[in-house]
Amino acid sequence: MATTDLFHWSDEFSINIQEIDEQHRVLVDLLNQLHEAIRGHRGKATSREILDRLAEYTRTHFLLEESLMRLTHYPGFEIHKAQHEELIAQVVTLQDKLDKENATITFELLHFLKTWLTQHINDSDKRFGSHFQKAGLQQYASWSQEVDATMKKKKWWWKFW
Repeated sequence: MATTDLFHWSDEFSINIQEIDEQHRVLVDLLNQLHEAIRGHRGKATSREILDRLAEYTRTHFLLEESLMRLTHYPGFEIHKAQHEELIAQVVTLQDKLDKENATITFELLHFLKTWLTQHINDSDKRFGSHFQKAGLQQYASWSQEVDATMKKKKWWWKFW
């Protein structure tokens, strides 16, 4: 982690869903790449390319979160999805501005994205993480323990070769 990073990931941001936490780390890394591109004056095209990757990855990440919310019948799904849609709309507006008005990506934009991501993880995502732990993972925990115990007892044919 470079000292110039905009966003320093720590375990306090974890929502205890491994795949989501890993994707959050990727989002943080992309945000830091964008920050470094702007700080290093690497040009508008480079910054735009990183922003586009960040936007695309964010869409993918949101789809995973929303799928898990549907699977676990998360009661806050509609509000959470609306937050996702609002951010995507803001990023699309920004991309249009960059294309049509020759605007540049600024530190203010980076601060907005960092603040949004931090607040969203610490508030909305942690609420979902808590729900997922109760409604999602627990129902699979006993199954996986049973499967694991069964697997240890079985004599697999390929072990005899």
